[in-house]
Amino acid sequence: MTSDETRNITDLGTLKAFAHPLRLKLYRALYVARTATASQLADQVDEAVSLVSYHLRKLAEHGLIEEAEQQSGDGRERWWRTAAESLIVRHEDVKDAPEKLATQGALVRALLEQRVDLYRRHLDESESWSDEWRSAGFDGEYLPRLNAPELAELGHELDALIKKYQARGRAAEQAGDTQGRENVAIHLYGFPFRA
Repeated sequence: MTSDETRNITDLGTLKAFAHPLRLKLYRALYVARTATASQLADQVDEAVSLVSYHLRKLAEHGLIEEAEQQSGDGRERWWRTAAESLIVRHEDVKDAPEKLATQGALVRALLEQRVDLYRRHLDESESWSDEWRSAGFDGEYLPRLNAPELAELGHELDALIKKYQARGRAAEQAGDTQGRENVAIHLYGFPFRA
């Protein structure tokens, strides 16, 4: 990835491009792989290479992904990587434009569906993981009474904590410590509700 920064998506075209369900799957697969070709990603999402190539080009047009250095001797293959460490869409950037707000809503719902699918797959496959991994995994629900600034502060603290562990894992991998490392999904939601 070229940037350790977070990219804030504010324009409608990029929102629409990213909200496409297949593009979300491709982006997640590319983020996990760090670099990949359309052929490799097509295998992961079970789609035709030509369709995957088209959607990768659309993501690239909006600066969400970019070409990466060649990883093999085959110059015909185009390698891709994500263009930023993370992406966000902030409510304050879309609230005054109804079409942006609707597109953000569609994006968040598509992300939620894919996250739920990922967790369901984990639950279905949980017995294939070692006891150590099954014991290390966690889920929880907390229902504190907070005000808006406290919820925002909690979100920032959780983000910083997860980024600390993410950086630690990447540094260990770069140093050759790959033994026992797996991709880990952590999905967090913090929102007000009324009973």
